[in-house]
Amino acid sequence: MAHDPRVPGALQKEFNKYGLARDEFTDTNNWPWQFYVREARRMIGEYVMTQHDILETITKPDSIGMGSYPMDSHNVQRVVAPDGTVENEGDMFVSTPTPYEIPYRSIVPKSSEAVNLLVTACFSASHAAYGTLRTEPVYMIVGQTAGDAAAIATQKHLDVQSVPVSKLQTQLITEDAVLHLSAKNSK
Repeated sequence: MAHDPRVPGALQKEFNKYGLARDEFTDTNNWPWQFYVREARRMIGEYVMTQHDILETITKPDSIGMGSYPMDSHNVQRVVAPDGTVENEGDMFVSTPTPYEIPYRSIVPKSSEAVNLLVTACFSASHAAYGTLRTEPVYMIVGQTAGDAAAIATQKHLDVQSVPVSKLQTQLITEDAVLHLSAKNSK
């Protein structure tokens, strides 16, 4: 808004009055320590989670945890409609009717492409599915799983694609992970 040539000069001047918050990030000249990237490139792994997995086929045999945040995405652009109103293009906010299960296969790459790699943020998901999977609780669930899977792979001298899912699930349950909505996790 402050520098785009498509923004009228008077509006640019108004936005240029704003600056960085003087009381935040004081050790880095008021710039945040890291950029917030809402969505980026994602792996195409052993299994690609899609909107169907979030809304309809919610159970997975290799579940490593559950998510439940709505699928959302910010608009791509604002466009002027023929009647002169402004519309947001690309907005998405779809509630999930029930929590869904996250498969282990979505955090491992195809074994023909890479071994011993566990992907905890840019995991295998479509744009719609990533709109719910990109949340911090899911990142924590996936991170815990990746740590356990790496430990099992190391102990058993396996590639992460060969980690026995049942052993991984048993370990996760001992750590109080919830893998299925209907199942009672027991130690």
